[in-house]
Amino acid sequence: MAEPFPFTAIVGQSEMKQALMVAAVDPRIGGVLITGDRGTGKSTAVRGLAAVLPSLRVVADCPYRCGPGDSPECCPHCSSATTRTLAQAPVPVVDLPLGATEDRVVGALDIEEALVHGRKRFEPGLLARANRGFLYVDEVNLLEDHLVDLLLDVAASGENIVEREGLSVRHPARFVLIGSGNPEEGELRPQLLDRFGLSVEVTSPDDIDLRVEAVKRREAFDRDAAAFHAAWTREQQRLARRIAAARKRLDAIEVTDMIRRAIAGLCIKLGTDGLRGELTLIRAARALAALEGDNAVAANHLRQAAPLALRHRLRRNPMDEAGSRIRVERALAEAWAA
Repeated sequence: MAEPFPFTAIVGQSEMKQALMVAAVDPRIGGVLITGDRGTGKSTAVRGLAAVLPSLRVVADCPYRCGPGDSPECCPHCSSATTRTLAQAPVPVVDLPLGATEDRVVGALDIEEALVHGRKRFEPGLLARANRGFLYVDEVNLLEDHLVDLLLDVAASGENIVEREGLSVRHPARFVLIGSGNPEEGELRPQLLDRFGLSVEVTSPDDIDLRVEAVKRREAFDRDAAAFHAAWTREQQRLARRIAAARKRLDAIEVTDMIRRAIAGLCIKLGTDGLRGELTLIRAARALAALEGDNAVAANHLRQAAPLALRHRLRRNPMDEAGSRIRVERALAEAWAA
């Protein structure tokens, strides 16, 4: 498979790149929703980031990419294997097409094996392939309701359970869900919208120099991908080291009660429902602190993370025509001024 366009070579779209990096440092955040114009590098960024992440240690031949620390009892392959030989594998990026059938997503009976050999064998689906990686859904707002329900169940449990045609299979399915779409073509169901940890809005750049540079880099990549990758090797390696270091220090990042109170006050002021927004904001701010090499979450981390974690959780206010990001930033300014 050809190497993707280098993540560090993407021009502009700093907020989208920041959100993806944060989700890569802490997958527990719950994924990223990217809304906006077509052709703004959404899928390019996802594949480019996955390429710089550390490779996974996996159980060889396991279709679910189980790791050495995973319990064998949770995997139908590892539970029946006599030995667990380890290997290295790249972080997977799996596309979930809008027209995918339920069998293709969750897995189903291998018809050929059943007809030819008379044996029942489970054929893993897209959720199995995405385990420990990224599941990318373009035009996620147009996804059929029954597939949305499936994603909600699996995202909440981290497991995929299939019971049909005499099969009963349970396997791990932990992935970072990345969704993209244009809100003008249809709104996302509230239940799925709330499952995305972070949300960003992307637009086509209106700066001539940025557009020219983006086109020049793409032309250079299409002309000679190997040479283009070589030119960006140092930046790619620097980013890989930064993400790896952030993952190691993540759990040691301090979050003071003062920061927690500030986050709670901000969520109350914005009227977000439940506590998911606060938990996500704490995790996102901690991941940002880890990326920046800091030892504790500070106000600057909250200012960066709050629009990402809260903008899609705001209730609509017909009396306030300001965009969601402006509402979050305004509430932040008032909170710190108080």
